[in-house]
Amino acid sequence: MSRSESPVEVKKGAEEKGKSVVGRLQDWGSSAIPPSLLATLVIALHSRPRQPLPLLLFTPPLFLSTYLSLAGFPTAAGGISAAWSGLYSLLALRRRQGLGAKMSVRGAVRGVAVGVGIVNCVAGGLVYARGDFGRDEEERRRANRWG
Repeated sequence: MSRSESPVEVKKGAEEKGKSVVGRLQDWGSSAIPPSLLATLVIALHSRPRQPLPLLLFTPPLFLSTYLSLAGFPTAAGGISAAWSGLYSLLALRRRQGLGAKMSVRGAVRGVAVGVGIVNCVAGGLVYARGDFGRDEEERRRANRWG
């Protein structure tokens, strides 16, 4: 341990090294950030030129998943995130693009959106499959966020 590192930082680093892939996917799927990241990328891709169907179809459920995750419903949020992220990725992969379209900033954003959607689908599906709504309710009552 160097002088600049505190014991807490060293312990946290050791825990991160020991996490399995399933543990990392579980953390990703129960987090509120990935669905909102995908919704932001969808907005960026489909606002110019305006394409109202993807904007109205995919962003509200993804933001709902973020809200549910923050409100203490990680199992439900994981299921919603998995379903809508997977659907977006499948539909985005159906569209074929030429090499010139892939090698642009828009193509890079599209690639990141599809990649985040696939990871969200896998991680959210894992959280939903391993989740327990009863345990979520117990955790919400124990935390007592709303007084």
